[in-house]
Amino acid sequence: MLRICLIIVILAGIGAAVVNFMVVKEKITETIAARDDFHSKYDTETTARKKADKDLKETKATLETTKTELASTKTEMESAVAKSAEDSKRAALATETLKKTTVERDAARNDLAAWQGLGIPLEQIRGTLASLKTVTQERDAVRAENKVLLATNHKIQVKLDSYLIPDFEVPLPVGLHGNVLVSDPKFDFVVLDIGEKQGVLEGGKLLVNRRGKLIAKVKIKSVQADRCIANVLPGWKQDEIMEGDQAVY
Repeated sequence: MLRICLIIVILAGIGAAVVNFMVVKEKITETIAARDDFHSKYDTETTARKKADKDLKETKATLETTKTELASTKTEMESAVAKSAEDSKRAALATETLKKTTVERDAARNDLAAWQGLGIPLEQIRGTLASLKTVTQERDAVRAENKVLLATNHKIQVKLDSYLIPDFEVPLPVGLHGNVLVSDPKFDFVVLDIGEKQGVLEGGKLLVNRRGKLIAKVKIKSVQADRCIANVLPGWKQDEIMEGDQAVY
């Protein structure tokens, strides 16, 4: 009886083991299938990722090439636009020059037609123009001499008036001004950088100031072309005259 029970227990254990084995086998089979499916999916994803990485690298390379080509195209376009603008400018200048030349040509034709209408020979016209040039030069020379004579006459008249008219004030050009070049406080005279060219006359009086402050009053003693010497008038000296002070009329 004990043996039978033992056999039954053994058979039951074997049965349970068989059942467990079948269950475990099924689990193992499912696990292996899941593993294989995982590996298959992993390999597929890895292949896809590698392909995506490769496509990305190729896309980046293409993008860089496109950027380079775009920059080159932009540079070429800017160069072409600049050249077009320069060509347009040259064309406009050429058109303007052509218009000007056409106007000058038409004017020359009209002048020639006018001269021809007068019936005056060309040599006679040249002689007349030469004579006109000579007359113009002589006229300019006479004007220059008259200017000198008038200036001399004015100086003589001013000097005569200074002798004949008491308290006569020698007139100087309106707005005349100059600067002190040399100042001698011992002998109270100054040298100014204005002279006969600027209309300075002997006996003329100027006020000396420094930054708008009255310093002294001077009277012109002698005049050169672009220099003059003036004495400081007694009673007008407010301060020592210095180089750079301004003398005004």
